[in-house]
Formats: sequence, structure tokens, C-alpha cells
Amino acid sequence: MNNLNILYAFLGGAIVGASAAILFAPEKGETVRKKIRECLRKKGILCSDSEIDELVEQLTAEIEEK
Repeated sequence: MNNLNILYAFLGGAIVGASAAILFAPEKGETVRKKIRECLRKKGILCSDSEIDELVEQLTAEIEEK
């Protein structure tokens, strides 16, 4: 696997993890988003608040479709 495939695999896992955290977290959405952002930053992925919000919206739309 090249580095780009590894990055895509990680991001896919991060998306699944983020969606699970959002669905099952007993905390406020703002707090969960902050934790997701901190986790991604620890892994070297920098995301802005708007990118995290966009990700949450995409995940919510996908979950509602199912």
C-alpha cells in the first residue's frame, strides 16, 4: 500500500469512529466534536471547526438514509 491509500484507510476509520462517537456519546455535540478534532490532531491530521462540522453533516445524512 502506498502512503495515500494508508491515509484514505485512516480517514475512513476516523469517519466511522466519529459517527459512532456522535451517535452514542452522552455528551453535547460541541464536546464530541472537540474530542474528535483533538484525536485527529494527535494523529497529525489538522481539521478546522468547519471541516469537522461538514463531516458531521455528511455522516448524519448518510445515517439518516439507512
